[in-house]
Amino acid sequence: MPAMGATLDILERLVAFPTVSRDSNLDLILWAKERLEAAGAATRLVPSEDGRKANLFASIGPVDRPGVLLSGHTDVVPVDGQAWTSDPFRLTRRAGNLYGRGTADMKGFVAAAMALAERASGRTLSQPLHLALSYDEEVGCLGVRRLIDMMAALPVRPRFCIVGEPTLMQVVTAHKGKTALRIDCRGVECHSSLAPQGMNAIHMACDMLTGLRRLQERVQTEGPRDADYDVPWTTIHAGVIQGGSALNIVPNQCRLDMEIRHLPQDPVEPLLDAVRAEAEAIETRARSAFPAAAVEVAELSSYPSLDTDGDSEVVSFVKALTGGNSLGKISFGTEGGLFQQRLSLPTVVCGPGSIGEAHKPDEFIAEEQLAACDRMLDLLLARLA
Repeated sequence: MPAMGATLDILERLVAFPTVSRDSNLDLILWAKERLEAAGAATRLVPSEDGRKANLFASIGPVDRPGVLLSGHTDVVPVDGQAWTSDPFRLTRRAGNLYGRGTADMKGFVAAAMALAERASGRTLSQPLHLALSYDEEVGCLGVRRLIDMMAALPVRPRFCIVGEPTLMQVVTAHKGKTALRIDCRGVECHSSLAPQGMNAIHMACDMLTGLRRLQERVQTEGPRDADYDVPWTTIHAGVIQGGSALNIVPNQCRLDMEIRHLPQDPVEPLLDAVRAEAEAIETRARSAFPAAAVEVAELSSYPSLDTDGDSEVVSFVKALTGGNSLGKISFGTEGGLFQQRLSLPTVVCGPGSIGEAHKPDEFIAEEQLAACDRMLDLLLARLA
């Protein structure tokens, strides 16, 4: 089967697995494992703690040499409440585009990587090809951490890593890091007709929001900037607020979920300290009259930024594969920062499709983008052989 034909065949199967992050990815992983083993790959499952999900690590070629790692996640975001014009879990071809949940983010790249592994099985490689397929990337790059722990014990680690998130095949050297926080405000309830006799937890959360907006203004005006990003500064964003049970009750609980997306040159720790200091100040003021009041800050998830030197060997290596000269930086996160930070693995992000088409109804990847990815990976195969 021609390269593009094999990639399309695999992508059709991958899209049909509804691997939303809240659900298991095992059916997809076991199917991929069987197909890669049929191509001669040595594989290893790295399951989640509860066994409901798994990462897959696969290698073709001499594993006593470094080689190149292709990394992709298998989970996708939900389709609930989205107005799709076709079945999101069935690949649909229309006007040069391939529609389906995960086509752009990022089963298109995973399909191309698996097709490459099948082509590699018929070649004698001087350097190995490695594939890393992970779970729970969409909810904080959680699953790949167990895979990285396994890779840390490998006798020989990969030479380079290419994370195939959608970049329109541009080589990306950096992205922001992210920390997600949950802030629980606990007040004191009472009848709303006697509101001053209670401590309104929603008001406490609003005070917290005001503090976060002040912090954002300070970061935006005084913090570091990098014009290579769509948003050239660190962002502080409140995304979810929940509190209260009835209009005639002063609420005793309010929950606020927020995130910090920080530039590589803007360490997140001082920002976290500032958030915690704001929470402590609000709690102290509330406790002066209501000793039971509290503001608690908990980390939900985090992943580091990626920051690869534009003059590094991995960059010139992948640029030679794509034929592109420009480098990019992206505001969304990937697993690349974890490979770089925890394995000291030189990493870039480069993959087919646009992040602008991800996470929304009628997600798609252009067939020409998938073909460009196949061409890049064919050149990689030539280098490995």
